[in-house]
Amino acid sequence: MRTLRFLLQKEFRQIFRDPAILRIIFMLPTLQLIIIPLAADYEVRNINLAVADHDHSVYAQQLVQKIKSSRYFKLIDYSSTYEDAVKNIESDKADVVLEIPANFERNVVREDYSKLFLAVNAVNGMKANLGAAYLQNIIQNYNNQIRLKLIQIPKINPQPTIEVTFTNWFNPMMSYKYFMVPAVLATLLTLVGSFLTALNIVKEKEIGTIEQINVTPIKKYHFILGKLIPFWVLGLMVFTIGLFIMRFIYQIHPAGNILVLYFFAAIYLLVVLGLGLLISTFADTQQQAMLISFFLMMIFILLGGLFTPIDSMPPWVQKITWFNPVSYFIEVIRMVVLKGSSLVDIKKHIFIIVGFAVVLNSWAIFNYKKRS
Repeated sequence: MRTLRFLLQKEFRQIFRDPAILRIIFMLPTLQLIIIPLAADYEVRNINLAVADHDHSVYAQQLVQKIKSSRYFKLIDYSSTYEDAVKNIESDKADVVLEIPANFERNVVREDYSKLFLAVNAVNGMKANLGAAYLQNIIQNYNNQIRLKLIQIPKINPQPTIEVTFTNWFNPMMSYKYFMVPAVLATLLTLVGSFLTALNIVKEKEIGTIEQINVTPIKKYHFILGKLIPFWVLGLMVFTIGLFIMRFIYQIHPAGNILVLYFFAAIYLLVVLGLGLLISTFADTQQQAMLISFFLMMIFILLGGLFTPIDSMPPWVQKITWFNPVSYFIEVIRMVVLKGSSLVDIKKHIFIIVGFAVVLNSWAIFNYKKRS
């Protein structure tokens, strides 16, 4: 314990001696957690719409006005021919073209039937699909309004109707911030923990101070613990700052016990710090450590469920996510913040994360080459 205490004193002095490291540890994650959720919005707005109106009737004008009044579309062109409207897609000025055929109003009134044509710019597939879905929903609502005007509703409806009502559990207002902010916090904690520990040992290799440690009687596990514990403490401090931002800036109040979050975060930090230490035992330069960390973090984040639900991934990819610790932390922090889950609810995740921590840190201790 005396040896470990001296190592911890040396590491904390080395960390706090460098102001750049403190800025990286505290300021960058804070700014990222404030900015990223504001930009990473699942809703698609400001979809550019071009209309080719061959009818110029009252009903056509009402439909266009209803689309314009929604918060999703911007009318950038209103022409009389489809050829003129589709040029806006070819020049990337429009995302969707709506073609209203001739005799649109007459067909709706007399024949109770009319067709509309949508041309969607599918270069951005997500924006195209959501834009087309929004537009079809608006058209369907407008169609229901017309039917209420034209159809004489009898006092007794001869056809049975089923009315469906629903409620959104855990996120009643369907706010993307409640879903995104906890996941972004988990991702930033992963990046901070893995990158800093990966660079720490490698930095000592480059400047030569690790050779002085190698000739001392310090045990390998003492050395690894001396590198791990300081960043574990700093990681919990970063996590605390993230919880303050989540509560006071985004007004997200965790439904579960905050101590459950700290308990799981404390174990999870052992995983990412162990991963960073393991990377540092393989790398000889900081550039190598950064590239390896960046490669692994890109895979972990993209397959962690931050942007794409894991259940919607191909089956073989879902099996890969079993070995992704980020996916477990994102799932747990969402469960505790949104659902109010307890330790009993996340006990499976705890056992898995403990297994990751034991394997990665044991591997780092075993792989660290100490020459005496």
